[in-house]
Amino acid sequence: MKIISYNVNGIRAAINKGWLDWLQATNADVVCLQEIKATPDQIQDIHKLSELGYHHFWYPAKKKGYSGTAILTKHEPLHVEYGCGIEAYDDEGRVIRADFEKFSVISAYFPSGSSGDERQHFKYQFLADFEIYAADLMNTYPNLLICGDYNICHRAIDIHNPKSNANSSGFLPEEREWMERFINSGFIDTFRHLNPDPHHYTWWSYRAGARAKNLGWRIDYHLLSSTMVENIKRAAILPEAKHSDHCPILLELQW
Repeated sequence: MKIISYNVNGIRAAINKGWLDWLQATNADVVCLQEIKATPDQIQDIHKLSELGYHHFWYPAKKKGYSGTAILTKHEPLHVEYGCGIEAYDDEGRVIRADFEKFSVISAYFPSGSSGDERQHFKYQFLADFEIYAADLMNTYPNLLICGDYNICHRAIDIHNPKSNANSSGFLPEEREWMERFINSGFIDTFRHLNPDPHHYTWWSYRAGARAKNLGWRIDYHLLSSTMVENIKRAAILPEAKHSDHCPILLELQW
């Protein structure tokens, strides 16, 4: 099974940049999207997803043009759960889950704290609440894949310049400590499990030609329940896809 996670930074803008053709060529089984910034009725070519064989489930934010997540899947899920049960996050469409026979998949869009102290505090609260939510969820769904934009670089290897970004949201000690603790609670960072090398990133600033110079951050992850370690076949970052300031990440599982 081929699973992709992609912060598209606006699904309508991504479609205008050829995202649908890319999706068809990629032929993924499950696609988790973040930052869709649209409601389904606003997506002009949404019918093409069905033509490509996808069931599609959308969880937009209440605020227009902001946040939101989605899951596209060629395998009809047993159940789709919208939200995590906490209004502040559900109003922003940050978590959607699809349950399949062998495992469950979450598309999650963690808050950014880069706009100031208020949102950084919101981010810390989200992290605390999400940790509890995921722990509870794993009691019922032990085979869990949490895909998405975590807005955190876990370690120095995951950011192009760790020294100059030491005080930047997304690389703060508290955020990195949370990431370490969360992974150690029963998850595998699937990319790092197979790829120990540096200079692999999933987001680049639009400024100063950062992407062309590969001055990026790895903030998008497939975190998989450690119970499924033997099912990991391949994990990759796909920087050649350029529909967003992020690039997609790929995970292949086998049974």
